[in-house]
Amino acid sequence: MMSFAGTIAIATAVLAFLVSMSIHKIEEGHIGVYYRGGALLKSTSGPGFHLMIPFVTSFKSVQTTMQTDEVKNIPCGTSGGVVIYFDKIEVVNFLSPDHVYETVKKFTADYDKPLIFNKIHHELNQFCSVHSLQEVYIDLFSDIDEHLKNALQTDLTTLAPGLFIQAVRVTKPKIPEQIRKNYELMCFLEQMSYFEYLLNSFFIKGS
Repeated sequence: MMSFAGTIAIATAVLAFLVSMSIHKIEEGHIGVYYRGGALLKSTSGPGFHLMIPFVTSFKSVQTTMQTDEVKNIPCGTSGGVVIYFDKIEVVNFLSPDHVYETVKKFTADYDKPLIFNKIHHELNQFCSVHSLQEVYIDLFSDIDEHLKNALQTDLTTLAPGLFIQAVRVTKPKIPEQIRKNYELMCFLEQMSYFEYLLNSFFIKGS
């Protein structure tokens, strides 16, 4: 039979294991949300060490400080049918600590996928579909970031009131190689035409 001392040692080891499994840490700038049996609990926790029931309760840490989501390789079809690609769009955002529970309840802890990533794809394609390649690539390119920021925030005001868009940064899109060469040639010819105009003006004045 196992000795009393052996029983105590095993019990102590089991207890220490359970305690170690129940202790968890929430980092500064994050809020902890908890699940039991797959259901989200209403209780949340701030930064520091906390206890939970091991194997029954699980947690996820949700960031509430400023963060940057990168949406990559976004295809976009212009009104003329040309498909271009945006390598990367950065969305600077933050979630208010007071709205963590409601946001996670509606959209899960990965709320940025439906609210930011999917929305960027949708809004960018909406923008491209009603504008020509010339407008998207050159004329209106500087307006795209502000357009996306406003479109995102308008929807979030209704869907997730505690999520705020601080800024949107858009990289120059990639266009088909042949079209890009044609654009470069057009720009070169325009510059040459302007140079010739200046020369003609100079000689006319001098004559």
